[in-house]
Amino acid sequence: MSTRIEDTKDTEQKRGLARLARDIKAWGQELGFSAVGICDVDTSLATPHLQAWLDAGRHGEMNYMQRHAHLRTDPMQLVAGAARVISARLDYRPRTDDAQWVAREWNRLADGNAAVVSIYARGRDYHKVLRDRLQKLATRIEQQANTFGYRVCTDTAPVLEVEFARKAGLGWRGKHTLLLSQDAGSMFFLGEILTDLPLPIDAPTTERCGTCERCIEACPTKAITAPYQLDARRCISYLTIEHKSAIPEALRPLIGNRVYGCDDCQLACPWNKFARIATLPDFDLRHGLDAATLVELFTWTEAQFRERHAGSAILRIGHERWLRNIAVALGNAPTSAAVIAALHARADHPSALVREHVAWALRRQGVTERL
Repeated sequence: MSTRIEDTKDTEQKRGLARLARDIKAWGQELGFSAVGICDVDTSLATPHLQAWLDAGRHGEMNYMQRHAHLRTDPMQLVAGAARVISARLDYRPRTDDAQWVAREWNRLADGNAAVVSIYARGRDYHKVLRDRLQKLATRIEQQANTFGYRVCTDTAPVLEVEFARKAGLGWRGKHTLLLSQDAGSMFFLGEILTDLPLPIDAPTTERCGTCERCIEACPTKAITAPYQLDARRCISYLTIEHKSAIPEALRPLIGNRVYGCDDCQLACPWNKFARIATLPDFDLRHGLDAATLVELFTWTEAQFRERHAGSAILRIGHERWLRNIAVALGNAPTSAAVIAALHARADHPSALVREHVAWALRRQGVTERL
């Protein structure tokens, strides 16, 4: 009799957890997430690849990747008794985008005077938006579940987010190493809730890159060294955001007019014809960052930089690296009096980092001495 009672309780618990999993996905949709999936916390397939990447030094100056590697591969060190990862996807293409958005982005990249900022960074800082939505989802789960140990994670937490999203059925890892979805491309953010709830898990989806290597062919710096292999030290997103010191001279000409991040591998990906428009106003364009010129942005004072990028992910690199990045782009720009004048105006900047990149840009423009 006791065994039958225990079996009944176990069945009821499983049914309750299945209902809760369905509710979590519905609540996620209400909060603006385009998809929510659930997986276990096993990282055994991804761990060897992460360690090999770190051992090869491909993380560059991102020392936190090495320092927190043990946390990334063992979520139970982040949440006691962690059993599941609730993975969520949030689309970020601006609501003003039209059907010609990819062509428009390529056209701006071809305009040497244009300042190109990665699409995801043209609106509000996604860390805040994502964390707020995930916390609201966690609060609803907490209200429903009797006990609920959890931690909300954005990409500021040491979590293998692409691996968990893949396991949770939100997409597959593309050859550019980003997550790809058959119905949403890759223009989305990922966030997670680590929890001790033994929720039913979802099945991974089928990989659909096939023989396509357009992302590899499109990378300006050849940072995608082979399918599923990224050398961050050559990646323009890394160089313009995470890299804090001087940008290697050999890579500067390849950066072109990209001043914060790079979308080339995503723009080249055929699956991004399905990339979705954001449902939230947070990712609407701010301060004309889809139409700004290099000379215009290079004139911003530090106060203007802080004011205009308040609430933006761009703020984190600081004014010094902002000027460093734009100086490189100005060095690659078509020669004009405006470009030369803008560079000369920063030639005596207090920062040695800025001065060095300005001097390089002037030499690249053919200016060998001060006017």
